[in-house]
Amino acid sequence: MKLVKNLSDSQIKTLPDFKVGDVVKVHQRIKEGSKERVQIFEGLVIARKGGTGVNSTFMVRKISYGVGVERIFPLHSPNIAKLEVVKPSIVTKAKLYYVRDRQDGLPRVRKTKVVKKSKKE
Repeated sequence: MKLVKNLSDSQIKTLPDFKVGDVVKVHQRIKEGSKERVQIFEGLVIARKGGTGVNSTFMVRKISYGVGVERIFPLHSPNIAKLEVVKPSIVTKAKLYYVRDRQDGLPRVRKTKVVKKSKKE
């Protein structure tokens, strides 16, 4: 059991904190023959599964030429070169599967309250 735990601990990567509702750029290494290149997939994180362990995954959705494209990435995959958070947001649900049916493809974002300070003279 210790061998499995040691292997899993060695495979865990340090990635920036991101959550469901954030727009992220995933830099993924792609091997084509003997060459290797980095491809960027930018989209909305609509789901995270598996917690923070080795088997955890996250799903990213983007609109490409009017068609919705979803990809599931393993969180600690060696093929992920870098992960950038482009736009953080606050959403009210843990899974944003309802975004598939929306026309604009954007989630409902929680609005922050703005407090006006009155001037006392």
